Amino acid sequence: MALMLVLALILLSVKFGAFFLTNSNAILTDALESIINFVTGGVALYSVYLAAKPKDKDHPYGHGKIEFISSGLEGSLITLAGLAIIVKSVYNLLYPQPIHAMDVGIFLTLVTGLVNYLAGRYLIKRGTQHHSLTIIANGKHLLSDAYSSLGLVIGLGCIYFTNILWLDSVVAIIFGSIITYTGYGIVRNSISGVMDEADHELMERIIVVLNQRRRENWIDLHNMRVIKYGSQLHIDCHLTLPWYFNLQEAHKEVEMLQDMISEEMGDVVELFVHLDPCLPPASCRLCTKSDCHVREHAFVGRVEWTLSNVSENEKHAL
Repeated sequence: MALMLVLALILLSVKFGAFFLTNSNAILTDALESIINFVTGGVALYSVYLAAKPKDKDHPYGHGKIEFISSGLEGSLITLAGLAIIVKSVYNLLYPQPIHAMDVGIFLTLVTGLVNYLAGRYLIKRGTQHHSLTIIANGKHLLSDAYSSLGLVIGLGCIYFTNILWLDSVVAIIFGSIITYTGYGIVRNSISGVMDEADHELMERIIVVLNQRRRENWIDLHNMRVIKYGSQLHIDCHLTLPWYFNLQEAHKEVEMLQDMISEEMGDVVELFVHLDPCLPPASCRLCTKSDCHVREHAFVGRVEWTLSNVSENEKHAL
């Protein structure tokens, strides 16, 4: 993140240099977004540092929630920058300004766009590895900046070859709108995180693994919830085991469940399991345990775990 901050400052200088050379509103949109890149890069760097701090007495769940605040601030600034670009472009559409040195502007925009694309892909990869919303948000922002730069190059090329000056403002309005929408999306995701909105995609990923490696002692799994704390995942669930298991046997099953989820999600999982005893004969109908000596009903069929039945706070039944 520190490296990205330095890179943002360099690209900011290059883009404003291109704007002063050309006086192009379209290039100004790129330059203004780079200011946001630099400011949010600084905020993101601090939030990643803070989120990485270990849990303490005052923060028993860690400091990861700061990432949602950071990404929300980034999204808000991106949205404001997009709106500012639209307002200025509408003004210049009504009162056109001369444009100069378009060939130089096109070249500099293309170079900065390529650099942003490579940096964005790198940040998304690293953010996914570390489950960091802030790093992923920064990566997506840089990618959107790169795509905007590519579109600007095409638009500037049209202006260069046709010499139609009002196209400059039109292109700027289009990409200002794209930037505004990108900012809104980042704000929406950050609010979802603060409100602990269910991440169905993440839940589905965990459930697929559990179905594939399900043990016969796990009669059912329900009331599962996943809460994000930055790069940490806090998972609650209820696991139904045979009623006659002793504490040592039950603990062994919970450890297996913990290890299974951690292998898929990495070492960022904190799992809290509430154990339920099976309830014969209802539980017997869906229990696949072959060596059960107290079975009261024949096995009828296995219940496949899905997002719907795993999320509900009730035992599964046939």
